[in-house]
Amino acid sequence: MEELALGVALGFSAGISPGPLLALVLSGTLRGGLGVGLRVAAVPLITDLPVIILSVTVLSVLPGRAVSAGGVIGGLFLAWLAASTIRESRTAEIPAVREAAVVRAEGRRTLRQGVLINLLSPHPWVFWLTTGAPLLVAAWRDSPPGAGGFLLGFYALLVGSKAALALIVARARHRIGTRGYRLLLGGSGVLLLAASALLLVEFGSALAA
Repeated sequence: MEELALGVALGFSAGISPGPLLALVLSGTLRGGLGVGLRVAAVPLITDLPVIILSVTVLSVLPGRAVSAGGVIGGLFLAWLAASTIRESRTAEIPAVREAAVVRAEGRRTLRQGVLINLLSPHPWVFWLTTGAPLLVAAWRDSPPGAGGFLLGFYALLVGSKAALALIVARARHRIGTRGYRLLLGGSGVLLLAASALLLVEFGSALAA
């Protein structure tokens, strides 16, 4: 139970913390609806297994500059995505009900962006290297079911909290009017830009040192 509670606490904190993936969940929901937002919210379930494995076996032997370089690349990608979102928000219209094929295409595009963002961002790597992996290994040595409980609690709240926010945005997006929609979309672009700036400042300064 202790491992489960710890996973729940860490997962909820990570799920609601402002960051690139959360911003993409919100912007994807605004553009494509709840289905798109839920797909992006579930991205950690796709990307984190290699993150967990490689963070322990690879990043532990790489110099710190390699981690910093990855952060700078991720920050630049987010800056491009933020600029595109903010530019779109100036003339965007509330999406009408679209054909299923169009919705699926939007969902696939946003999902690919989410996967790329999560793999480029150093934060999942740093979390698993410094916090998640040691906790997981310790739990496994003490009790394998406890390690499973830690992972279950962590990912249930990490994905679930983002999915809940996507649901709230999806229900509100057709009630806010065109101006409100543009403001929300622009706000999600600003969140992406802020996440980009944080990555560039944090890891760019380390790279330049």
